[in-house]
Amino acid sequence: MAEVHKPVEHGLLRALGVSHATAIVVGTIIGSGIFRVPGSMMLAVGSAKYVYLAWFVGGVLSFFGALTFAELGAMRPQSGGEYVYIRDAYGPLPGFLYCWSWFAVAKPASIATVTTGLADALSALPWFRFLADPIFVQPFPVMWSQLVAILAAVLISGLNYVGIKRAGTFQLIFTILKVAMLVGIAVVGFTYSAGTWANFSTASPARGGFAGFMVALVAALWAYDGWNDLNMVGEEVKDPGRSIPIALIAGVAIVGVLYVLMNAAIQYVLPAIDIAKSKSPAATMMLVAVGAGGAAVITAGIALSMLVTLNGTIMSGARIPFAAARDGYFFKTLAGVHPRFRTPGAAIIVQLMLSVLLLLTPARFIAFLGLAIFAEWLFYMISTSTVFVFRRKEPDAPRPYKTWGYPVVPALFIAAAAVLLVYTFAENLREEPVLTWVSVAFLAAGVPVFYHFAAKRKDGQKAVSTVE
Repeated sequence: MAEVHKPVEHGLLRALGVSHATAIVVGTIIGSGIFRVPGSMMLAVGSAKYVYLAWFVGGVLSFFGALTFAELGAMRPQSGGEYVYIRDAYGPLPGFLYCWSWFAVAKPASIATVTTGLADALSALPWFRFLADPIFVQPFPVMWSQLVAILAAVLISGLNYVGIKRAGTFQLIFTILKVAMLVGIAVVGFTYSAGTWANFSTASPARGGFAGFMVALVAALWAYDGWNDLNMVGEEVKDPGRSIPIALIAGVAIVGVLYVLMNAAIQYVLPAIDIAKSKSPAATMMLVAVGAGGAAVITAGIALSMLVTLNGTIMSGARIPFAAARDGYFFKTLAGVHPRFRTPGAAIIVQLMLSVLLLLTPARFIAFLGLAIFAEWLFYMISTSTVFVFRRKEPDAPRPYKTWGYPVVPALFIAAAAVLLVYTFAENLREEPVLTWVSVAFLAAGVPVFYHFAAKRKDGQKAVSTVE
């Protein structure tokens, strides 16, 4: 079995309680998706019943994934989450490829996308319209919105740098505010005097068919994405055998209820055709229900949601290269733990630097992030499959929690992930053929990088053995 790292003196600090852990799950999942994707989902399927079917299927799939990850996280509560599961089940090379895709592409692109979305949301408010203006145009254009996005990334990275407990407390407080705000918005919708249940029977022109449903399902899954981030900080969770399963299961369930509630409130106020026309149906619903002030509330809500999501993303992302470096398969510096703050400080800083580079680059990193979703689901599928490997290889290992519905639940998740992978790859190949193959080539480029670090690691072990 692969080596297992445990927290040591001056190592990472177990400081996150079950409430912090649940807030990481809920707060990281709920970003801007719930405010924006209902319109694209309606455009894809054309009726409320199919929108709800997509939300239901996406929620069930995410819940099945969370049930499986609850067993894995309780069994192996180490930094890096999926990296650790893949490493121990299939070897260091697949584990490194996971780290390579997350550290170099997915997490920096995710941070850049969230911060850009935060700046875009703020620019819709009258006081922040200047964010759409350039600061300068030579030698290359830089917008005020880019500066705000960079500032948000720096501030939240700094918060995570100075302590996991501080970042966890921030996550808890603002997640509670976020949940209260979503419930409040739903209440406004359901108490709107001109609202009607008849809207649930309306329809709009749509793509339709299996292809349309898959578009809606991908949108729903994107809105649910982030439930796995808790496992990446498992080494810093108190009583992980109990806390991780509770947080994952309760967190995804809370999000599912909130999403259904919000969508029902939107549908109660707006007919299907108005939802399909809107870029932000929640904002349109508030505009109809309470006037212009409602749109400002939604804008503030989007900004708050994205700030909390950003905290969870930065927190979890830095633990992946830290774990690989600690194993000797990445830059040694990234394995460092700050002696005072007990955080992977170097990994947080490098992650920030990569994100800022993306924010300053006029490249279409949002399209690149869309392709990164393919890599995410590839590794979701591989990570989930490790539960079968560990049940076979380590039947007597301590399992504080066992996956409910095993083996059916993880098998269904894996099968659904496979279908989604085939569909998204085909769509990416049709929409962005060059970028798709560049992404595949980049993932393959991780193989020689791995062997470079593996050779250095072997040489280092030989040197130590010689000295001894």
